Order: sequence, then structure tokens, then C-alpha cells
Amino acid sequence: LKKALSERILSAELDEHLQDETSEGIANRRNGHSKKTVVTGTSKMTLSIPRDRAGSFDPKLIAKYQRRFPDFDD
Repeated sequence: LKKALSERILSAELDEHLQDETSEGIANRRNGHSKKTVVTGTSKMTLSIPRDRAGSFDPKLIAKYQRRFPDFDD
């Protein structure tokens, strides 16, 4: 459940990012996923982080290079 919720939020963040860039006239699209292992307060999860072609997407839920997310359970 945690994994599905996190991946859905990250996907929605990318959708919003791509809409913002489209409105600015920048052509950008989805470009697959990358794997990231995150340690929460109670478990370890492997997430599929979506990415874009330009590499300008910076997720807000779990930032780049962030490996620990202890407050996720709250």
C-alpha cells in the first residue's frame, strides 16, 4: 500500500511538472522509471521513480539523493 501510494504521488508530481513545462513552451515527455530504495520508519521499499527526457524533474515527496524517509508512516 505504501509503495503504491508513493508511486502514484510521484507520477502525479511528474504530470504537474510536464504540464508546467508545456505551458512555458518547453517540449518534454516521460522517459521511463528508475529504481530507488527508501528506508521508512518501519520498512525498506524499492520505488519506481518516474523521470523525464530533459532530466529537469525533481520530486518533492522523496527528493533526489534522499534515501531515508522516517516520517512516511505518520
